[in-house]
Amino acid sequence: MTKMSVRVGDNVQVIAGKDKGKVGKILAVLPYKERVMVERANMMKKAKRPTQKDPNSGILEIEAPMHVSNVMLVCPSCSQPTRIGRRREEGSRVRVCKKCGNDIDR
Repeated sequence: MTKMSVRVGDNVQVIAGKDKGKVGKILAVLPYKERVMVERANMMKKAKRPTQKDPNSGILEIEAPMHVSNVMLVCPSCSQPTRIGRRREEGSRVRVCKKCGNDIDR
């Protein structure tokens, strides 16, 4: 399992694929598959049949996972897509923006 540089709730920009340039929030992280799900990016259609619990059926649009290398974290300080550095601070690791040098974790 690889170390992921993004977490649930981070704002990221898609840098490759059909949704290149879109910015969205990470909904789920799948580290064992090296994939992330980004809000309103990589949408796919899924047919849903009715069940007794949920009688609504039809074709739904849902987010599909995309590879983590296709997204780049957007720094909350400088609002630009950036790479991530790590620094030890008081016994814990803190993610750091490579462009502005500010902490990403607050």
